[in-house]
Amino acid sequence: TIFIMLIVATLPLGNRLVLVLEERFPKVDTLPEDVAGIIVLGGIVNQFVSADRGVISLGGPVERLIYLSILSQKYPNAKLVFSGGSGKLLNQNLKEADFVSPVLVQLGLDTSKIIFENNSKNTWENSVFTKDIVKPTKDELWIIITSAFHMPRAMGVFRKAGWNVLAYPVSYQTLKSSGSKIGFNFAGGMKSLALGLHEWAGLLAYWLTGRTSEFFPRR
Repeated sequence: TIFIMLIVATLPLGNRLVLVLEERFPKVDTLPEDVAGIIVLGGIVNQFVSADRGVISLGGPVERLIYLSILSQKYPNAKLVFSGGSGKLLNQNLKEADFVSPVLVQLGLDTSKIIFENNSKNTWENSVFTKDIVKPTKDELWIIITSAFHMPRAMGVFRKAGWNVLAYPVSYQTLKSSGSKIGFNFAGGMKSLALGLHEWAGLLAYWLTGRTSEFFPRR
């Protein structure tokens, strides 16, 4: 056990797993002139803590909402969508999309012009349920905003569902050099290893179940 702990604490195993995911869809340097809409995936607001404490608890990458606000200014005519329900299979009473509005207002967004999808429990349902609401055509280009490590899986399922999407990765977790650096950080090593393993397992599961056409979608 001690040997395994030392390996996790010193070798950049987790960072390497996450780095490969984050590099799959590089950041966008040149945006198109026009897009039909912008979708931001949930995983930002902890609705359970928010309901319990009476204040909004940002339990995730709030950068997704910040860039939604920025891109909405560049594309004032684009449809805006927030997609996020509850990832807890046994607790569907509280939905993330029902709690995120105050944060969007603080970022200068008019929530009356935003479409909220609050029934999805995972990334696949994000793509399918949102498609049922906005009914995009194959000619329409949509921007999808999510964390860089999660972008390969998100792009895979949205493409499989019939969307024409452009990746806009945010909320990076690693340095470009962190996949090769040796140090000593057990807590950080465990966190990145858990994050990386979870996402790679998700890619494999989605590929095996036909929710994506590629095991590791590319740009």
